[in-house]
Amino acid sequence: MAEAYLGIEIGGTKLQVVLGDGRGHIERRERFQVVAAEGGEGIRNRLREVLPVLTSAHAPVAVGVGFGGPVDWRSGTIRCSHQIAGWADYPLGDWLAEVTGLPVRVENDANVAAFGEAGAGAGRGFRTVFYVTLGSGVGGGLAVDGGIYHGAAPGEVEIGHVRLDRSGATVESRCSGWAVDRRLRQLVEEHPAGMLAQVAGDRPGGEARHLEKALTAGDTAAEGLLAEVTGDLAFGLSHVVHLLHPEVIVVGGGLSLLGEPLRAAVACALEPLIMDAFRPGPAVRLAGLGEDAVPTGALLLAATLPLAPANHRCD
Repeated sequence: MAEAYLGIEIGGTKLQVVLGDGRGHIERRERFQVVAAEGGEGIRNRLREVLPVLTSAHAPVAVGVGFGGPVDWRSGTIRCSHQIAGWADYPLGDWLAEVTGLPVRVENDANVAAFGEAGAGAGRGFRTVFYVTLGSGVGGGLAVDGGIYHGAAPGEVEIGHVRLDRSGATVESRCSGWAVDRRLRQLVEEHPAGMLAQVAGDRPGGEARHLEKALTAGDTAAEGLLAEVTGDLAFGLSHVVHLLHPEVIVVGGGLSLLGEPLRAAVACALEPLIMDAFRPGPAVRLAGLGEDAVPTGALLLAATLPLAPANHRCD
């Protein structure tokens, strides 16, 4: 590598630290499960341990970070995490700069994923790229003309909090991995002899991972669940189209691993919800970077920073 960069993904369930180049190519990776009970301090302790190891072969010149929560990107301050304690008003950018001796930029993880997909993934070649991630929660980001769109601090493009009705149902409450798990458990109780019950077994948690097998088998309950989720997501995305009219919508996160059935269902449900003048609407694509959208975007983000002086440190 001519110049190396660090990319960091801090989520509610996983921590990834990668070393790569300014094009987003990952050379080395360290991945850990986040222990919620250890809070933000536990994640920072893990970073202190792994950064010297990861940078022993190549000296990085800048750091990009995607954080799972509202971020003041100008100061690199975390406003809060909805999943992990110990991050409220924490100056993560300043802390990492002190630990590494490098310039640091901190962004919301969905913003970073949008930046990654626009620069090196399914949104490459488009001027306006809207990214929605269907993970444990639902997040969004918008890349415009090669940069991240920013509203007023501390955040923007929070599609997960878009309401689907006046009762308070949101895109996240209907379309997140946790929401799909909950709905799938209900279907198993309602249809104990069905395919979903057979593939899910009796071990609770992470039920959504069984949906693909049930869909492949043609299970009608699974097909109905997919229609529910993609219909709700398309309804939320219709507001995105009318307000922002992006050229492409990229769907990422764990649920996107359902692949073409999910993509096609979202695209099919979205078009009838769009005003005639905007039809057929944006292209709908699956994330090209998969679960590497955030770390790849973090590397690209780091490459936008001025080069660090030679006396960096990661100790």
